Amino acid sequence: MRKHITGFSNPTVKYLRSLRDKKHRKRAGQFLVEGLRLLEDARASGRLPRVLVMAEGREHALLARLEADVMAAGGEVIATTPDILSKITGKDNAQSVAGVFDEWDTSLAALDRTAAPIWLAAQALRDPGNLGTMLRTCDAVGAGGLILIDDCADPFSAEAVRASMGALFTVGLAQARWDEFLPWLRAGEGQLVAASLRDAVPYRGADYRAPCFILVGNESQGLPEEYEEACDLRVTMPMKGRADSLNAAVAGAVLAYEVLAGVER
Repeated sequence: MRKHITGFSNPTVKYLRSLRDKKHRKRAGQFLVEGLRLLEDARASGRLPRVLVMAEGREHALLARLEADVMAAGGEVIATTPDILSKITGKDNAQSVAGVFDEWDTSLAALDRTAAPIWLAAQALRDPGNLGTMLRTCDAVGAGGLILIDDCADPFSAEAVRASMGALFTVGLAQARWDEFLPWLRAGEGQLVAASLRDAVPYRGADYRAPCFILVGNESQGLPEEYEEACDLRVTMPMKGRADSLNAAVAGAVLAYEVLAGVER
């Protein structure tokens, strides 16, 4: 049975609202996802929300199937007013449904480096939009996933989840410090490649080898020198205009497609 909530001061509403804040997300180990498309992508990848929150009076075949699956898995379904759903999500034009998911294991140990020929890694990436875009790139090129190194934006924030367009649920994700990542990488096969100006070769036609880990640096600072020096290959992209660099997520995407072509040759 659906649970009905009609009061803004309901404790469940307060809890769901709190998941918009990183501190509360980390404490609870849960995050909020808004929108039927994202929830359907999650369901298709084998992940169901613990709690499904629906605006009363909104009906859709996919929503009905999602509700049935959540209930069958022992989850909770809540029906509420559109105004309360907007208060939960923080959006004036909130969509008709949101879900609460458990965060999953994002340790390096959870990754299988042999699962794909390409991986993306981002160091100190601060923009959740860039993070979500890199997840989408991973999905597009068939990469194994995205490894977040050092202090990056929260991949479970609403902004990153929305920017990923569902890729958060379809590709691997790991978070680690540099001094964890590098020993893990060197313990098995893996070529570490970074865009750089230091002793770099043109990115077109470079000697890429699978599994290839493409390392992208912070949006404003780039990669620390010691991180670049640890790379097996440094490549440079031509900049024909006045700008001296590409957006971090764009650079990662351009390089990922070139690497894909290289490892498939």
